[in-house]
Amino acid sequence: MFHRNTVTKGRGDYRPSGAERALVGREYGSGHRASKAKKRLVSSPPPYYNPPNSRIYVRGVIDVQIQNSRRAFAARRPAMRIASDVSVVILGAGFGGLCMAIKLREAGLEDFLILEKSSRAGGTWRDNTYPGCACDIPSHLYSYSFAQDAGWTRRYAPQSEILAYIHAVIRKHGLEDRILHDTTVSSLVWDDDTRLWTITTADGRTILARALVSAVGGLHDPAYPDIPGLDEFKGEAFHTSRWRHDIDLTGKRVAVIGSGASAIQVIPEIAPRVASLQVYQRTPPWILPRNDRGYSTVERLAFRHVPGLLRATRALHYWNAEMMALGFVVRPGWMRAVEKRALRFLERSVPDAALRKKLVPTYRMGWKRVLLSNTYYPTLSQPHVELVTDRIARLTSDAIVSRNGARRPVDVVVYATGFRPFYQSLDIEIRGREGRRLADEWKDGPQAYRGVSVSGFPNYFLLMGPNSAVGHNSIIFMIECQARYIIQCLSWLESGKLDAVDVRPEVQADYNRAIREGFDGTVWQDKDEPRSSGSWYVHPSGRHTVIWPGFSTSYWFSTRRANPTDYVPHHVASPALPAETPLRRAA
Repeated sequence: MFHRNTVTKGRGDYRPSGAERALVGREYGSGHRASKAKKRLVSSPPPYYNPPNSRIYVRGVIDVQIQNSRRAFAARRPAMRIASDVSVVILGAGFGGLCMAIKLREAGLEDFLILEKSSRAGGTWRDNTYPGCACDIPSHLYSYSFAQDAGWTRRYAPQSEILAYIHAVIRKHGLEDRILHDTTVSSLVWDDDTRLWTITTADGRTILARALVSAVGGLHDPAYPDIPGLDEFKGEAFHTSRWRHDIDLTGKRVAVIGSGASAIQVIPEIAPRVASLQVYQRTPPWILPRNDRGYSTVERLAFRHVPGLLRATRALHYWNAEMMALGFVVRPGWMRAVEKRALRFLERSVPDAALRKKLVPTYRMGWKRVLLSNTYYPTLSQPHVELVTDRIARLTSDAIVSRNGARRPVDVVVYATGFRPFYQSLDIEIRGREGRRLADEWKDGPQAYRGVSVSGFPNYFLLMGPNSAVGHNSIIFMIECQARYIIQCLSWLESGKLDAVDVRPEVQADYNRAIREGFDGTVWQDKDEPRSSGSWYVHPSGRHTVIWPGFSTSYWFSTRRANPTDYVPHHVASPALPAETPLRRAA
């Protein structure tokens, strides 16, 4: 989108149409406020305006129907002008999408729009509001390097603080008017002739974009257990990421299915209120002490006023976390020392030997996510809490039946069963060159180049894509690496070096072959360690599709410089577009 002063620098004169003036009249009424709005319309043309010397393919007309369908949204954000066509569309307004938007703006690329399915930004931290929800990465590390916050109240920030941080970043960088809320995308289709993506929303609107950045993340699509009788249960049942705050658990018989990251946070919070609590565990996780604490007023003042202290604290947390990868990647046997520490913690926290035996993991630490909690183990020792390790056979109208025949009555069932990772191709119809479907390309597991580009899908980029998550460090670090890489790719479009950024299939194949080989000898694929159960890091096909098999520093190194020779040299002029169609920049 153009800045207010863009068209005053030799790009032609803009005159709003009658439809546009009428729209302003409907939004602002009459009088002084409407007059000022019309003046702004002249001095700051809407983003779909195509000045005479622009080389961007746009329709050049306002879609009044789109505007009318969002009149309430426009009234709250009067400066917003919804574009029919933009250079870059970002899907998702969580950590990834916002980072991408900020990096675009830093690069001078102002013509972008963020599509957000919800009425609020925040991603997984907007969706997950269950009791006890918090981050297991230190606050100063689980934040942008370019937007560090001295005001964190705890070492591990709760969900409410993280969400507040996200919205503070939005305000600081002026992104409110770049987010189109309540917009669910149903399909993305690439057109080889126009070199454009057509984005179709669930309510039938279409937007054309030069490039797409998918920042939908991997922790937004709840995974539900495959248990017979889920629909037969007559009580209340919900997923932790869809927490029902309207349901009072006081005095209720509650069952929590799952023992992963969300379960160990929510269980200690709800246990004091419920009459009885059943915890259904399939595989015991490795748990280390959380060692959380609050920051004092003096500490927060020091973070704010002592030069370099924030960055030093962040660096300390980063390198402490990165050291864990030595055991994950270099010498999995070294994890035995950390396992002994975890087992000592378990012994101190759970006096009962029989219960403790059920909580001892049978796999090498790191194969699944390592969890942090000081309160989970003591909660399981409470008399009204039962740890159930028998597999569930089915749900009835008012009970859970185990495979051994035991029947346990229950009023409320909470699914703490995590998410489906990187499966946006199942929810959105995505078609690339020659009609190729991303769902078909990923049927044996998602794969991409650098976790960012997918062969056959030009100008389509991923944040938090396949094999770019880390089990030991901050995903925000990885997102920033990817955003910088994507900016380099977009610069080729702007300069005309490439008119479509499509990774060569052999380059992607070689890269993913190297990724698979990179797992050999790591904690995730140690041949000396038998696996007793699956991991969400692994696709049902058996391929590792989530975790980056290395240090986060090695990922930074691999993405520090994008190489145009890795991409198909598109230079064929389209009949609908000039030979070069650079991205629109701020003046």
